[in-house]
Order: sequence, then structure tokens, then C-alpha cells
Amino acid sequence: MHEKEVKSILSSQNGMNIYRGCTHGCIYCDARSTCYQMKHRFEDIEVKSNAVELLEQSLKKKRKKCMIGTGAMSDPYMHCEKTLQNTRKCLEVIDNYGFGLAIQTKSDMILRDLDLLKSINEKAKCVVQMTLTTYNEDLCKIIEPNVCTTKRRGEVLNIMRDAGIPTIVWFTPLLPFINDTEENVRGIVEYCKEAKVYGILTFGMGVTLRDGDRQYFYKQLDKYFPGMKEKYIKTFGNAYEVPSPNNAKLMAILKEECDKNNIVCDANELFKYMHEFEEKKHIEQISMF
Repeated sequence: MHEKEVKSILSSQNGMNIYRGCTHGCIYCDARSTCYQMKHRFEDIEVKSNAVELLEQSLKKKRKKCMIGTGAMSDPYMHCEKTLQNTRKCLEVIDNYGFGLAIQTKSDMILRDLDLLKSINEKAKCVVQMTLTTYNEDLCKIIEPNVCTTKRRGEVLNIMRDAGIPTIVWFTPLLPFINDTEENVRGIVEYCKEAKVYGILTFGMGVTLRDGDRQYFYKQLDKYFPGMKEKYIKTFGNAYEVPSPNNAKLMAILKEECDKNNIVCDANELFKYMHEFEEKKHIEQISMF
């Protein structure tokens, strides 16, 4: 872990990454790709030491309130967050200034900040996004080794449901020949149904691989799935998009289940929902006696 002062924290779309790099160890992580020009080892987390101050400066200057997003490139609940609490400090700023929040994670550490998520959601809108990829717990521990498993993430979604906080599940990626099965799709959908999620976000059944990401992924395939790397190379070559041969069937199952259970699965609609700020009006009722 190392610290770095940065010049800005919010993107043009009001997204932010408080950390850079990751310690979750997911075998498929696109953020390892060399196109992102990371100048340090991926597991050596870069801590943006002035993130909280920059966020407050940015929100002070904004004429209109909006949704602030975090977690798209780097999980806001890295292991170092437990002691640093930079994500929590940023949530406090967002809450104090009355902005909305769209936060994405794989970690149950988010429950530590449930008080702030509730407070933000009372004033504006807080959308918690949880990534679920693998219903089988043993397989999940291989694919996403250093973070809580899918079962625990399902429990987190249920807690958010009970707190009245809307949730979206990122059902991506599905790895061809590994977890691209009907059983996996139906298992993940069951978690989503129980938690009454607002939506399931997917870009098709498959994974993307590019330089940096591909090498790490193949190294893990050799370690945990002997012979699978050769199958990938033979089937997909060096393609960036690596679709599941079962894509059409699995997407049909997912759409049917979402339609039956009033779960939004249109990506454009979900991104629109996450970007739309909603200010909630609190009306005090005065009783006359």
C-alpha cells in the first residue's frame, strides 16, 4: 500500500475511485489490463490520500445535486479500508451535502456503513450494487478468493432490502466452460428474487480479456483448471470479447426470470436509474389537539 496525492477525484460523469488496484484476487479482473497504465503492482494499493478533501471541494462547487458513483474500477471496500476508512469519510461528505450515491462492491464490509447508506437514501437515493458471478460456493472461492462468497453477498442484499435501500446485481462475468451454466444462472437469480433487487445488470454471458488481464487469468486457469487455458486459446484466440457458447440460452433464461419477477434487466434503463438524482421531500405532519 502506498499513498498518492491526486489533482482531482470526480470524473466528468461524477464517478470516483478512492483506491487504485485491488486485493480481492478475482481471477478475471479487467482492471489489471495494461491499457489503464497502472505504474505500480496491482496488489500494492494506491491510496488517494486527499480524496476526501477533493470530494468536499467538488461538491461545494456544484450548482445542482447529482448521483456520485464509486466502485466501477476499484472496489471501495479494499482490505485497507477497514483501518483507513476513506470510503466512509467520503460517504459522510456525500451525506452532509445531500448528494445521491451509487456504490458498487463485492465486500460485506459495506455493512459497516449501513447508517450512512440509510441516511443518504432518506434524503436522496442510494443504490447499492453487488457483484454476483458464481452460485457454487467452492467455485466462488477459487474465482474470487479474497472476498466474501456469494452466499454472504446475498445476505448483504437482504439486509439492504430490509433497510429500504435499492439494489442492483452485476451478474458479470460468466466464464466460458467454468460457470456459464443454467444451474449457475438460476442460482444467482434466486438470490436476486429473495433480496427483491431492483435490477440485474449483464452484458451477455462471457468475459472480456485483454493484455495484462489475459496473462493473469491464464496463469490462474493453469493453477486451478488444468487444460482450460488451451481450450480458451483454441476457441477464442486473442479475442477481446470471449462469449459463452451458451449465451443465447442463458440470456433467454435470465430475461424470462427477470420478467416474471419484475426485475429490470435492460442495461440502459439501469444505468439511467443509477444516474438519476432524486431528492426526497420530507413532509412533517402536525396534529392539532
